[in-house]
Amino acid sequence: MSARTDDADSLLDANWRASRRRINGLDLHIVEAGDPNAPLVVLLHGFPEFWWAWRHQITPLAQAGFHVIVPDMRGYNKSDAPQEVRAYTLPILAADVIALADAFGAARFHLVGHDWGAVIGWWVAARHPGRVMRAVLMNGPHPDILAKQALKHPTQALRSTYVAFFQLPWIPEATLGGFDFSLLKAMVASSARPGAFEPGALERYVEAWSHPGSLTAMLNYYRALRQRPRSKRPARVEPPTLVLWADEDRFLERHVAEASVAVCNNGTLEMVEGASHWLHLEQPETISTRIIAWIGERWAVANSARRSEGNTTSGS
Repeated sequence: MSARTDDADSLLDANWRASRRRINGLDLHIVEAGDPNAPLVVLLHGFPEFWWAWRHQITPLAQAGFHVIVPDMRGYNKSDAPQEVRAYTLPILAADVIALADAFGAARFHLVGHDWGAVIGWWVAARHPGRVMRAVLMNGPHPDILAKQALKHPTQALRSTYVAFFQLPWIPEATLGGFDFSLLKAMVASSARPGAFEPGALERYVEAWSHPGSLTAMLNYYRALRQRPRSKRPARVEPPTLVLWADEDRFLERHVAEASVAVCNNGTLEMVEGASHWLHLEQPETISTRIIAWIGERWAVANSARRSEGNTTSGS
């Protein structure tokens, strides 16, 4: 699939590259870093972020010897934003991830997701186990789990009431988008620990939310949940999966993580103490270290050895 260079972006680090690629019928904006011949790692952001959510993890992963690609998922920021709810069902969102890996020539890849990115990650890992080497999923539930956990735990049902609100037509857009997205900014800021979002960061988010059709597209992820395929039993996950879960998440309780890990054939749950839902922003070094360790520090060691051998050879 062809790629074209995207417009200059002040958010790009000097070692990151931006492009637009035709993925599953849409043009997606993608940021990448690292050696294109290295093992591929796909980072999926959540609601209501965009690729910049991973600003603290991109470079450490690239320096560890991985090829990192970070899309604006469909509907977000600079990616195309179809307005139909049916364009955001989980099978279609998962197909975007598979097509993204195909576009970069990766038969297998590592998958990292947060929030909605984790929800999609669960679906991809369960339905495409042959494509995913290892997964790291953070504060996003297995899509076959959350509703059942909410029925069992009234406190989780209360935490999830915003999902019901998002099902309404046009009212969420008017409420969240009014007064320069002031309510959406306040929701994000109030659910994070102090300092999670550096000065001016939320204004960058407002720029992303302001793209025509983006807010409706972002909400359509939730609206399309009712259209997802359902099964009597939660889909099991075969690839080795690390679940990182903030212990101070305002939206999701610990039992949701435990129930999600229970459907993994090889799953590990690690609680991140002193972190809110935005753990990747609040404890970036911890999260980067755990991701690298899980998907294989051996790649970094091997790449370092190869570089050393190459330097020795060239100097002899």
